Amino acid sequence: MKRNNLPAHQGRFAHRLLLFGLLLGSTTLLSSQHSAADKGLKDYYKDYFPVGVAVGPQSLQGEEAALIRAQFNSVTPENAMKMGPIHPEENRYFWDDADAIVGFAQANKLRVRGHNLLWHEQTPKWLFKDAQGKQVSKDVLLARLKSHIETVVKRYKGRIYAWDVVNEAISDNPQEFLRNSEWYRICGDEFIAKAFEYAHAADPQAVLFYNDYNTERPEKRERVYRLLKQLRDANVPVHGVGLQGHWSIFEPSEQELRQAIERFASLGLQVQITELDVSVYPWEKERRAKRPGEADAYTAELEQKQAAQYQLFFRVFRDYRKQLTGVTFWNVSDRYSWLDTYPVAGRKNYPLLFDQQLRPKKAYQAVVKF
Repeated sequence: MKRNNLPAHQGRFAHRLLLFGLLLGSTTLLSSQHSAADKGLKDYYKDYFPVGVAVGPQSLQGEEAALIRAQFNSVTPENAMKMGPIHPEENRYFWDDADAIVGFAQANKLRVRGHNLLWHEQTPKWLFKDAQGKQVSKDVLLARLKSHIETVVKRYKGRIYAWDVVNEAISDNPQEFLRNSEWYRICGDEFIAKAFEYAHAADPQAVLFYNDYNTERPEKRERVYRLLKQLRDANVPVHGVGLQGHWSIFEPSEQELRQAIERFASLGLQVQITELDVSVYPWEKERRAKRPGEADAYTAELEQKQAAQYQLFFRVFRDYRKQLTGVTFWNVSDRYSWLDTYPVAGRKNYPLLFDQQLRPKKAYQAVVKF
């Protein structure tokens, strides 16, 4: 090692100067990191649209809660307000989780999107059966629906600005129009309009959405458009369409996304991206087991492709700032995502802007640098 030939007092001075420089540099770096942390997604997009996130009660404390407060200005209950969890028995409601989320939002000045009032999944079995276990009539089912919507919507009136009223009513089969659910088999298509009417009567100020996935694929887009046009033509109080945004590094294309936003906005509807995540795997509808040797590594190549896809999506979103009234991510970080269990249980998808340690990913930088 080469020795320092400076006199002792000069060496001590140089050493102190070096330490001061390192300290100054560290302070500057920390200050820069702190400033970056002080500015969240909601701040970058304050002149465009609110940026929200889907949450459960487990996200309302600790470092996840801090991240939510720093980055977002809207929350959506991921499961707590779905009919099964919130109304498990005919004469019993479970309010704890939903109340906790709304309370957290109010305490932190966050808007709340209610999700959802009617869906073919996570619906309690009692709803469709009478005391003898036989299928109920259309009149009974609609009366139960009315009671449920009135009870839930009125409880949060003035605290929830928007509701996903009907979720995923369009069939996955291109040869069908509406999904062949129990709702449809018992009520025909009338349940959709009724749900919006009941919600509007319970809270006339709430913005009411129809919410669905694969709305950018032209064939399904046109069936969703057909449903919404029918509702609008019949003066049903539907005010917006939620494009779920369960996308991937493979789709949708920029053209498909633009065409979808323009198509639905042409009906005079608000458009929101309601459940955004970008998987590193292609779309799969059916659940399956993880295959032997099937990898789920988040490689540098996948990370870059995901960042590029997020950058593309948000560039399009900014272009439609007049039509888009909100963008909501579906879960907080890669630490937990619904895609951990669907469609392939135990396979990580790494679909969000924050990693498993809640640190911003390259995709985050791609979204905020514009």
